Amino acid sequence: MFKSVVDRLKKGLNKTKKQLSESLSVLNFARSIDESLFEEVEFALLKADVGVEATEEIIDFLKKESKKRKIKDGEQLKQLLKEKLVEILSCCRGQLNLIGEKPDVILFLGINGSGKTTTVGKLAALLKREGKSVVLAAADTFRAAAIEQLEVWADRVGARIVKHQAGADPAAVVYDAVNSAKARGDDIVLVDTAGRLHTKEHLMKELQKIKKTIQKFSPNQPCETLLVLDGTIGQNSIKQAEVFKQATDVTGIVITKLDGTAKGGVLIPICQKLKIPIKFIGVGEDIEDLQPFDPENFVEALLG
Repeated sequence: MFKSVVDRLKKGLNKTKKQLSESLSVLNFARSIDESLFEEVEFALLKADVGVEATEEIIDFLKKESKKRKIKDGEQLKQLLKEKLVEILSCCRGQLNLIGEKPDVILFLGINGSGKTTTVGKLAALLKREGKSVVLAAADTFRAAAIEQLEVWADRVGARIVKHQAGADPAAVVYDAVNSAKARGDDIVLVDTAGRLHTKEHLMKELQKIKKTIQKFSPNQPCETLLVLDGTIGQNSIKQAEVFKQATDVTGIVITKLDGTAKGGVLIPICQKLKIPIKFIGVGEDIEDLQPFDPENFVEALLG
């Protein structure tokens, strides 16, 4: 199981790994340690979108620890780098928080194009494989295409979908979905919401209304509010996250499209700055390519 997970990660993170390798001959680590080596490590981390602040922290750690531990060769430095990356990312280790109510409700946030609706579908598939009954709530009523896309996923994974016509009140869709799930004894409701950042005040009001609707059924729900971020946009995803954090309580992050970017290093500043658990990462187009985030596996796939 470990090998299959890491193999998928390696394939999905190939562009980021290639970026690091092209920028950094040190990733072969077949050389002795000198100042130019640290400069190359720094350059590679920056190109992989690790960010200035995190990169400085990592380089400072490598210099101090290599001196303290009397490390002389690159392979040992590579292990130090792995150690530091795992340490940083372990602060954001998270797992899905299902409390066992019928239904548990998971709310999905994210701008259009982030991979939000696809993530809803893939998580539905994962939960179905675990034997859960799943209802999809098409609460992104702003775009007819979003409703249609969610219908395709519902058919694909064998989940029920509750939808209204485009332009309907999203909170009404959520009410019907949770009410229906409660009446039928379904395990989980996944709520796909609209992601319009240009009207921040409207976004806040809409999300607050949806949450109040959910809490009419249970004060403990939604059990998760997951923010879906597009890994291909690098540092800009942090700015998006800050807007959504202002709009509502975000309990977890999903980072998508890591297979399509050389900026996979952005997980590190996302972890450091947002201090929100990373629950899943998307590393490919296959239905199994939404994976629970594991820091050790991620670093192993990135550095080998």
